[in-house]
Amino acid sequence: MTTRRLTLAAAAVLATLAGAAHAQSSVTLYGDIDEYLNYMRSSSGTTIKALQDGALLRSRWGLRGAEDLGNGLQAKFQIEAGISAISGTAADTSRAFDRQAWVALAGGFGEFRLGRQNGPTFYKGDYVDFTSRTLGSMVNNFGVPSRYDNTVSYTSPRIAGVQVDAAYSLAETLAGVRSQGVKQGAIDYNTGPYRIGYSGLRAGPPAGAKYGNDVYYDMVYGNYDYGQGKIYLTYVRSNNVTSSSAGNNAASILGNVGGVVAGTNPDVLRGYRILQGSADYWVTPALRVGALWGKITDQSNSGHGATGGAIGAYYSLSKRTTLYALADTLKNDTSAGFRPSGSSGLQFNFSNANDVNGRTINGLQLGLLHKF
Repeated sequence: MTTRRLTLAAAAVLATLAGAAHAQSSVTLYGDIDEYLNYMRSSSGTTIKALQDGALLRSRWGLRGAEDLGNGLQAKFQIEAGISAISGTAADTSRAFDRQAWVALAGGFGEFRLGRQNGPTFYKGDYVDFTSRTLGSMVNNFGVPSRYDNTVSYTSPRIAGVQVDAAYSLAETLAGVRSQGVKQGAIDYNTGPYRIGYSGLRAGPPAGAKYGNDVYYDMVYGNYDYGQGKIYLTYVRSNNVTSSSAGNNAASILGNVGGVVAGTNPDVLRGYRILQGSADYWVTPALRVGALWGKITDQSNSGHGATGGAIGAYYSLSKRTTLYALADTLKNDTSAGFRPSGSSGLQFNFSNANDVNGRTINGLQLGLLHKF
């Protein structure tokens, strides 16, 4: 009898352990703090001297986790909130988790996500230039679609070097989800030292809008790893830029982190082309330097283009901590009003159009990024 009881008890323990192994789960707390000293001068004579947040990565914290459901299937989630490290306040006081809040199922078939999440174009930042499309990047100064609410997305497994992304963000407005939804897609091919890819976005206005044109954003990129660094080339076409009180090109028609196309802005009729080249070089295993130059062309020939570039250095103090320095310039055409932007919009930026429109803006930055 005693032997039988011991056998039954051992079987129960083994069953419990097997169940626990089958349903293994993990939750990780993560984040980063990125702060930098920023000096910028406009050709108008106005200068900015400030401590800023988010040159390379917006300061943030988040939780992500996964549960093993068995047979190669996982349930996953991620919630992420931006913070303004210079003041300790939330990046967006209207949201608890402004950057991401999604749940997913993943397996050999790929990954399906539901919720607010970074889009395909956002995830391609590392492939665009030596800055990872952050402060100093002309592509970034134009504006990049980042994340939207109510998003359903799919990412395929990488097969023969090819990976595909698709995302649809339901507008959920009274005008109807189909007319104002945000559609995104991407394809990336990576083999050996070469990587090429495309990502794009389309967002339409409601039926009967004064301006019925879609907002579009198309990006083609390629880079080559030559062993000591990479060479990057990027081309973008888009009409997603408009004016604000801060400058003739200081805002977007479709918000880069949310919103819909209202169909009331005539700037949707003006297209732009961006061509940018970049390269970096690992001087030592800890020190990387890079440079880029780019041109924004106004296809309407009305003087809304710009040119600019940057040089930078990144020194890894550890796997988690990076010291960086940048020098950058942005030269607006006669009627253009672009402003510098980092991983997040600059909290202290030129807010007077006279300091931006037709002006050249030069900057120097020195910062420290720590990830946890």
